[in-house]
Amino acid sequence: MERLIKIGQVPVKTSKDVHDSRIGIGFEKLDRDVFDPEKAYDKVAAIGVKWVRLQSGWQKTETEKGVYDFAWLDRVVDNLITRGMKPWICLCYGNRIYGGMAEEVFGAVGCPPIFTDEQRIGWENYVRALIRHYKTRVDTFEIWNEPDGIWCWKHGVNARELGEFTRDTAGYIREEFPEAEIIGGVICNRDLYFIGEALKTGMGEAIDAISFHEYTDREELVFERVDGLKALGRKYNPDMMIVQGESGSQSRSGGNGALRSGAWTQRKQAKQLLRHTVADLMTEVQFTSYFSCMDMIEALNGKIGDKLSWLDYGYFGVLSADFDENGVATGEYTPKQSYTALSVLASVFAEDFRSCTLPVLYKPAESPRIFGYDLPYREIIAGGFTRDNGAKAYAYWHPSAIMTTDFEGTVTMEIADVTNPPKLIDPMDGSIYDIPEGVLEYESEDCIVLHNLPVKDYPLILTFGEF
Repeated sequence: MERLIKIGQVPVKTSKDVHDSRIGIGFEKLDRDVFDPEKAYDKVAAIGVKWVRLQSGWQKTETEKGVYDFAWLDRVVDNLITRGMKPWICLCYGNRIYGGMAEEVFGAVGCPPIFTDEQRIGWENYVRALIRHYKTRVDTFEIWNEPDGIWCWKHGVNARELGEFTRDTAGYIREEFPEAEIIGGVICNRDLYFIGEALKTGMGEAIDAISFHEYTDREELVFERVDGLKALGRKYNPDMMIVQGESGSQSRSGGNGALRSGAWTQRKQAKQLLRHTVADLMTEVQFTSYFSCMDMIEALNGKIGDKLSWLDYGYFGVLSADFDENGVATGEYTPKQSYTALSVLASVFAEDFRSCTLPVLYKPAESPRIFGYDLPYREIIAGGFTRDNGAKAYAYWHPSAIMTTDFEGTVTMEIADVTNPPKLIDPMDGSIYDIPEGVLEYESEDCIVLHNLPVKDYPLILTFGEF
């Protein structure tokens, strides 16, 4: 970046500054009291994200049959809304007062209420009560969590069961709140068979969006997955949307949960966040949610009475935390590199924009700065964006292996239909750069060549006009 001219920083917006956004974050597991939300609200709002995913906590809300105490969830919902965020609620998990596996499982995680009439009626009543309670404050509801994983459908994964459960639950929501947006699927595995079988049960016609979770160090896989899910879902609902409901990585070794075996660092986590979030935006998912706001216990496979079984710490947060003897996240909740990166992306991509194809051609040439040659287009992931004001942006990166490289190289590209001189944003730290003569060459008043422009293993963003 040394040949470019730093001219400033991206002005970071808070959630209140943003009217609309497709970027969100996870605020999950409060049904199991794993962190103190009071210490997190302001720090999460300062990122500038809009969508915030909550889990509804049936067991925490209904401790006496037929009596619902939403006070704990009210505090969370109202605090988020007050700070300009948009909560959406995942309806889960089981409830020990209705018997079955939920009597043994910490938080009743993965215990669907489908085995007795009492369980089914209890779930229906709870869902209806929750929808009536929140329909003036929350308009987006998701049904269950990762049902294609044995940790969240503990008696054995079954697509038809999930489809029927989702179909019926969506019906309860629709009867109480016809205008609600209903999200189903919530799948974690790269598999079309499971979601296809679930959709056949009537679930496909009952929901408005399919959500998926994507934990991988290869963000290029998201394009194929979104296309496949969209094509399958639109067989049942021509307007079916796709939501990326969880994606993230650890920030250190020794954690539990997805991608736990990797030698993660804060910088690798920030790269994964940048690569995945921009890839999601390129696919035009309805919105994308990063998991998660802070380090916390995973708490998916705990057993009641066996505290060690749920002291399984995950380090996915953009905020770091300490832990007390019960696994509750304590301390100051300190921002990581990923926090800064997400803040920059949330500000750059605030408000309405669309994916688009820009007139760009890569023209690899000798690159004296690296004693080599520019990367060709086939080694780049890139995509364009546009706003109604005519401003455009172009994000590009080299998808080298996050775990083993810290890549820097160059590209040469020709760009036509240029109405403003480009700026370059580095979202890792929010730096904005002018591109000087020598790197920037005008072939005509609206066609430029950028010679030996830096490329990294995370997105750099060219902007044209007031993007």
